[in-house]
Amino acid sequence: MRPLKFVPDNTNIAFLSYRWWALGLSVLLLAGSIVLVAVNGLNWGIDFVGGQSIRVTFQKPVNMGELRTRLEGMEVGDVVIQQMTDPKVVSIRIPLDGEATNPIGKCMGQGVGKDGASDDSNSIASKVRGELVSAYPGVDIGAVNSVSGKVGCELFSTGSLALALAMLGISLFIWFRFEWQFGVGALVTLFHDVVLTFGFFALTRLTFDLNVIAAILTIIGYSLNDTIVIYDRIRENLRKYRKMEIEPILNLSVNETLSRTVTTSMSLVITLAILLFVGPDTIFGFTASMLLGIVIGTFSSFYISAPVLIWLNVTSDSFLQPDATKAGAERIGESFPDKK
Repeated sequence: MRPLKFVPDNTNIAFLSYRWWALGLSVLLLAGSIVLVAVNGLNWGIDFVGGQSIRVTFQKPVNMGELRTRLEGMEVGDVVIQQMTDPKVVSIRIPLDGEATNPIGKCMGQGVGKDGASDDSNSIASKVRGELVSAYPGVDIGAVNSVSGKVGCELFSTGSLALALAMLGISLFIWFRFEWQFGVGALVTLFHDVVLTFGFFALTRLTFDLNVIAAILTIIGYSLNDTIVIYDRIRENLRKYRKMEIEPILNLSVNETLSRTVTTSMSLVITLAILLFVGPDTIFGFTASMLLGIVIGTFSSFYISAPVLIWLNVTSDSFLQPDATKAGAERIGESFPDKK
């Protein structure tokens, strides 16, 4: 039985012919993501803002407006209510009383370590649980997660540091493994993927917690893996086909790795899509961000990491080795068809 091929052999797609359209789309999405994060902010989880998170399961789907009105009437502060994929399950988040709900401001010294904040949060959580049991007979009060303000600040700081160091370390590695232009290309690609992920969470208002930080680090690793595979083939072809122009070399390299990229991406997309619809609610944000990351990571490998080399003036003779006169295969070839 012959193996199934998603991508035919010897594909000849002129990916780089569409690089300006792709650049325009990326710039538009990046600008939109930055505006969304600046205006709407992120729906920070208890991991970062501190406080308590209560998972409640009702006997039947609850009216969210009625529940919100009931909790607001208790004067318990800025309580955040979120309905999960199961309409009978609701997450109620109670930030620490008096503390900033933005971990950036909190870690700058706004309200960190306020005396009695944890006690106030515990008393408010107890009040909310009592009201729910009284108003909704048969309600099941599930897991209660509690994080202090100082711990939330530390988690935010270490999570941000992990993302920054991961991106910097990856860029330095590619710089030494290839050339500085490749390192810049990898850094731009990772920045593109991470910013779009932040924009997605600002738009959807999904909870941004430590699971999402783990997902973003995984996205960085996947995007890097795909980028390195393409970069390695580009470097190999730059040495092999010295008389080809840079754009045909990039097109050739992307086409030669296309089967591997499509197969890997499709396998992950199928797995994550199933997990997104039938998986537990606790990892919904992780799964959604991973699924988005696979899509934008594959896109950026084709239309960000490769075109950056052209914009950085890399040519077919930029990295000539001393043995340039050594006899070997030489491919001049015609350019990939230019599609307008």
